[in-house]
Formats: sequence, structure tokens, C-alpha cells
Amino acid sequence: MKRSLLLALALPLAAVAADFPDLPPAAQVAQALRKHPTVRVAEAGLRAENAGRDRLEAGPHEFALRLLSQQRQDRPLDVTYREYEVGVERAVRLPGKAGKDAEIGAAGVEQAQLVLGDALHESARLLLSRWFEWQRETAAVREWAAQAETLRALHGAVLKKVGAGDTPRLESLLSEAQLAQAEAQLAQARSRLDRVADELAQQFPGITLPAEVPRQTPQALAGAEASPEAWRERILAHNHELGVARSAARRGRLMAQRLDAERLPDPTLGVKYASERDGQERIVGLHVSIPLPGEARAATARAGSAEADAAAAREALALAKVEAEARRTLSLARSAHVQWQRLADVAARMEDNARLLEKAWRLGEGQFSDLQQARRQAIETRLAATQAQLDANEARYRLLLDAHELWDMDEAGADGTPPQ
Repeated sequence: MKRSLLLALALPLAAVAADFPDLPPAAQVAQALRKHPTVRVAEAGLRAENAGRDRLEAGPHEFALRLLSQQRQDRPLDVTYREYEVGVERAVRLPGKAGKDAEIGAAGVEQAQLVLGDALHESARLLLSRWFEWQRETAAVREWAAQAETLRALHGAVLKKVGAGDTPRLESLLSEAQLAQAEAQLAQARSRLDRVADELAQQFPGITLPAEVPRQTPQALAGAEASPEAWRERILAHNHELGVARSAARRGRLMAQRLDAERLPDPTLGVKYASERDGQERIVGLHVSIPLPGEARAATARAGSAEADAAAAREALALAKVEAEARRTLSLARSAHVQWQRLADVAARMEDNARLLEKAWRLGEGQFSDLQQARRQAIETRLAATQAQLDANEARYRLLLDAHELWDMDEAGADGTPPQ
């Protein structure tokens, strides 16, 4: 990636990556993500790859001890001799194979680190989604509670007018029905909120749900309008799924090269010491054993080459997928902000219209049915604007998360082990 591209994006992202009062504390997020089962599976995989790297560096061959005890009978002399033989042997990797094994082991650790990073990222995405789902239901409860309070006051005013004979009883029935509907919606919203809160607590028990979340005004994406390509490059540079595919392709090429080198078998070298005829003869010797390669080794090498080609194809597929996802994430963040602005303006207008109609109705002008319809429209547009506000904030945070500007997540230490 071009250095100038990163510099062009540095200032906008620095401005965006401030405190986020409407998100969980970063310390709780880090702890919750580390305890998520998906991340723990990836950490175990990283430990396994570290052990696999050590195994590859040590090599597949080990020393073998050979012991032989026998008796020799000389019939003409009618003499029996005790004899024995002791030997040590070991296969030796040919030049180049040890270095290739070390590269494969290092590539495996690198891939496992990226898998861990991807698990952290996906868990963070899930946490962000669950968090905003809980915020949406919290906002719905808040909005319906406010609307129920407003309708309750309006119903009281209707009852006074009915009692004074200024309005027909039908209006009290309509007002009571609208209030009951709002209270039913409030009860449903509270039920959904409890369910979402339970799911969030079950999946991320380390996250504490606050009594109230500050309402955050959606912010436009700094630098996104001027340089969307910079955001795309930033996301691609930190995308773990693409990194895993690239690492797998590199590892596949290394393994194909290693299997091709295995077409020439490793020789076995050994030394032995033998005592024959009760020690009258002593023998010290060296021996070399070389397997003769067959068609199986050649077929294995061809299979390794095919697997490397498949890994390269998967890398290309992952790149296309990630690029499309990056463009979609950026587009969603921009469109969600515009949609919130439009709905917020409509909601403000509908609320003003409802207030004017209510004022006119209290003065004896206008129809109660018109006021009911205006109040219903005001409720719907206000709920839609609130949901759009949360959608815009979530889309922006999702973009920052993909660009690694939301939460600081150190996937692994320098030695390839996950941090504690």
C-alpha cells in the first residue's frame, strides 16, 4: 500500500477515533472478546501451530537404536560362540528441506495469528451488532413511554371536555383506544428489550449494560467524501479474512515445494559395533540406506501443486469478496447518515404539525380524528428517525471497526502467542 495513501487518511481517522460515549468501555470490550468461545478456539489453534512449527524445525527423523544378540555354533569344533551387535542410525534431511520446513512452520504460525485476528474482529462485529440491537429496543421503550405519557395527558383533556359537554363521548373512546395501543406497544418493546439484553449478557457476560446510553448525534465520515479509495485501502490493509487467504496461499506454495523436494528421499546413516566368536573378532562399520523413489512420491508432489493452485484461487476469491464488502460498508455508512438527516427533518415537521393540531383542538377548532392521525404519524416518524439515528451510528462504527480505528485489539504478541 502506498505510504502517501496512509498519510492522507491519518488525519481524518485521528479525528474520528475519539471517545465513544455510546459504546461499552474499551476495557470491558477487550475482556469480553478474549473470553468469547470463537476467540478461545482461535487461541488454541495458535498454540497448536506454535507446536507444529517446533515439530517441523526439529524434523521428522529420530535416532534409532539397533541391538542384536545371537549364538554361533561351530560343529567341527563343537563350540558355541555368543555374539552381539549394537548400532545407531538416523535419517538425514537433504540440504534445503530443513529450511523449507522452517518456512512452512513460520507460515503456519502467521496464518494462525491472522485467524485469531479474524476471530477477534468477527466477535467485535457481533458485539457491535448486539449492542446496537439493545440500543434500538431501549430507544423504542423510551419513545413509546414518552408517547404513552403524552397520550395519557391528551386522554385526560378529552375526558374533561366530555364531562363539560364540549365534545362527544366518541372522542374519549377513540382517545382511550389510542392510549391502549401505545401502552401495548410499550409492553412489547419492553419484552423485546429484556430478550435482547439476555442474549447480549449470555454471549458477552463481561459487558455491563448501563442504565442510560447517551444519545449520540451521527457524524459524517471525515475524508470519506474526498477519498473513498483511502477508506477502501485502509480496510483492505487490516482485513484478516484476506490476510488468512493470502497466508494460506503462501503456505500452500511452500508445501508444494516441500513435497516436490520429497521426491528425492532422505538417506539413513548408521554406525555399528559388533562382537563375534566371543570377542575374537570385533567389527566397526558404517552403513547407508537410500529408499528408491516410486510413483507415489511423484503423485504426492502433483497433489501438493494442485492444492497450491486451489489456495491461490481462494485468495483471489477472498480479495473480490473483501473489496465488495469494503465498498458496501462505506456506502452504507454514507447513505445511513443521509437517511437519518431526512427522517429527522420529517419527524420534526410531523411533531410540529401534531402540536399545532392539538393546540387547535384544545381551542375548539379542528377534528379529533385529524389530531389522532397526526399524532400517530408523529409517533411513527419519530420512531423511524430514532432507529435511523442508531443505524447511522452503527454503520459508522462498523466502518471504523473494519479500519481498526474503533477498538484496539492486539491479535498476538511478537512471539506468536496470544496476550493474556
